[in-house]
Amino acid sequence: MRLGRRTLLKGGSALAAGAVAMPFIARNGLAADAPIKVGSLLDLSGPIGLSGQSMIKTVQLAVDDINAAGGLLGRKVELINYDTQSNMQLYTQFAQQLALKDKVDVVQAGITSASREAIRPIFDRFKTLYFYNTQYEGGVCDRNTFCTGTTPAQTVSKIVPYAMKNWGKKAYIVAADYNYGQITSKWMTKYTQEAGGSIAAVDFFPLDVTNFSSAISKIQNAGPDVVLSALVGANHVGFYRQWAAADMKGKIPVASSVFGLSNELRTLDQATTEGIVTAYGYYESVNTPQNKTFIEAMSKRFGNDAEISELGSATYEGIMLWAAAVKKAGSVERMKVIEALESKLSIEGPSGTVTMDPATHHTIRNAYLAKAHDRKWDIIDTFPDAPPEDTAAVCDLIKAPNTNKQFVVDVKM
Repeated sequence: MRLGRRTLLKGGSALAAGAVAMPFIARNGLAADAPIKVGSLLDLSGPIGLSGQSMIKTVQLAVDDINAAGGLLGRKVELINYDTQSNMQLYTQFAQQLALKDKVDVVQAGITSASREAIRPIFDRFKTLYFYNTQYEGGVCDRNTFCTGTTPAQTVSKIVPYAMKNWGKKAYIVAADYNYGQITSKWMTKYTQEAGGSIAAVDFFPLDVTNFSSAISKIQNAGPDVVLSALVGANHVGFYRQWAAADMKGKIPVASSVFGLSNELRTLDQATTEGIVTAYGYYESVNTPQNKTFIEAMSKRFGNDAEISELGSATYEGIMLWAAAVKKAGSVERMKVIEALESKLSIEGPSGTVTMDPATHHTIRNAYLAKAHDRKWDIIDTFPDAPPEDTAAVCDLIKAPNTNKQFVVDVKM
């Protein structure tokens, strides 16, 4: 599914019959029964487009679900979405448009950390509440920003010990050459060393790299027991195809902190994906009533195009956390919603219980370790209520609510 640069998405049922407009004026100058506006900025095209296409579907579903239940505060929720096309200039342009022209009440936006850091200051400046729903490297500490995806303390800390125990102690790291890959590689190194292992080498690759033949030769020469991957985006999928084509699949196993987030199990051959190990806050195979309902709703809404991963589920949960906070606050006013979120608000989402940590504005959530098998993820371990310990080491918005930065966590090795 590919949307245009600006597509206004309207879905879901009308307001409950008989809803009465409250006699006051909303913050954007419209009557209080005017729609509540949710803004979305996602890459629906470009190198990160596969991820954005899966996320926008759960954005649509969440808005539909909220409206089908009568909306929020007796008002319909309206979605305004822009395709940022994997372009930082469009991110900043559309962020300003959402805040100043569209006057949205909340923005759910960004995929890469670079995109987040391009728009986060804009939403801070214009006092527009912001949710970042992507698995990332951790460290963001900003009272106006809420992060629902997993961080390395919730995922990489599960992948590496499994690899060290089952495959061997010598690892080779390949990662995307921007802050996510650079910082995640440090966490991979830390957890490898804590498990008594060593790193043969670390290689970084820009997002536009598609040819990994020389990298594969270097790995073969280094002879590691396992490859740890933090490669990102559609172009980097080429590594896994070329790895299998080089007949390396049965020789050196691969564990990844990113693989599968863009539904590579559907787009790649089974021979390419079989046996890869990952850890996320959500898999389609999570066995909860909420996930069953979520999957059925996605299938009904999108049919065979219903692509579900942590990116999509965390986005859905981000919108539902915001909606729960609006209900608790009885208002869409930014600070009232922030205070409601900071009450350790919890929802039951597709991934299980998701709780907003007041000190970090990150989620406490289940983490799962899984292996690709027969085009599905077999969950091999579950870690309930995993906290964002990496970000908690540097961020305490209760003690220092005016903090506004991304800390580069000092990974002790």
